[in-house]
Amino acid sequence: MAKILILANSSVGAYNFRNKLLERLLKMHEVFISVPDTNKTAELEVEGCEVVNTPINRRGMNPIEDFQLFWAYSKLIKRIKPDLVLTYTIKPNIYGGLCCRLKKIPYVTTITGLGTSFQKQGFLKQMIIRMHRVSLKKAKCVFFQNEQNRQIFAEYRIGGKKSILVNGSGVELNWHTFEEYPSGGHTRFLFIGRIMKEKGIEEFLKAAEALHTKYGEKVSFEILGRYDEDYHYQERLTDYEKRGIVSLSGFQTDVHPYIKAASAIVLPTYHEGMSNVLMEASASGRPVVASDISGCREIFEEGVTGFGCKPQDAESLITAMEKLMALKPEERAVMGRRAREKMEREFDRKLVTDVYIREIEGILQSR
Repeated sequence: MAKILILANSSVGAYNFRNKLLERLLKMHEVFISVPDTNKTAELEVEGCEVVNTPINRRGMNPIEDFQLFWAYSKLIKRIKPDLVLTYTIKPNIYGGLCCRLKKIPYVTTITGLGTSFQKQGFLKQMIIRMHRVSLKKAKCVFFQNEQNRQIFAEYRIGGKKSILVNGSGVELNWHTFEEYPSGGHTRFLFIGRIMKEKGIEEFLKAAEALHTKYGEKVSFEILGRYDEDYHYQERLTDYEKRGIVSLSGFQTDVHPYIKAASAIVLPTYHEGMSNVLMEASASGRPVVASDISGCREIFEEGVTGFGCKPQDAESLITAMEKLMALKPEERAVMGRRAREKMEREFDRKLVTDVYIREIEGILQSR
């Protein structure tokens, strides 16, 4: 049995989005997983993983904190002596990848999205590019979740030994089962995501206020998610809730019941790797309203399974949401069934897991 170490920035993400891969790996190998929180560590341990807590400041660049993360990964790798390391998300990719490169440990990197890193300018952007370039250079494989991200990395000469494009993490079809569409004429829009500007919360709030004013009780708006270390939205959202414009449901480890009750899921995000929210909504048989950007447009088909809008454009979002409202419930139900069919054809998590397993086993056999 080989020792495999996984470096991630969230136990929820590791369990909810990598569960199929973990199950497959645990049948053949010893699996260690490093995460900064305890939200899903019990579930990970029940599956058979050895969980290690490693603090990560997911946002911002604090040199002291980042060096502490690098040092923590270095000590962890020295203790476990893994045969292969898998890294997910920006900081584990950079600092975990650098540790592996220095210690000559085989590693595989997954680019789950670029965040705001590549939107910066000047010295900071150049530093981020160099850090990625140095950290990923010796990666046995770099997995990308959309073609645009792969092209951006190629443009900046960032890469490992090879790259593979996959449909995100895929969606667990057994968890997100198809649900019959809600009856009645009321439209319930659901936003799922971290409450932060880059997820489009500003545009969602503007759209909610405009449509609430225009349609009254015919439409409602629900927000599901945690404040992403940016609590200046908390007072504003509380005010919107008091005014009856939105309802706040906080962070939930199981989003499926909320998707089931919704008419459509809304994600006006600015950037994505490959949206798990949209995949889960589509698998559950719900139309989506989402930004027409890479990481979202691959998941929905315009007018067939959902409607697109321009990112950072509240008026475009309102137009897309009104297109959904104009449909009869039975027409929306058809969109939902088509969305489920698309997930079964293209985004089944088993298909994504098969690609990872082939690559991982090939690396381990070539040692």
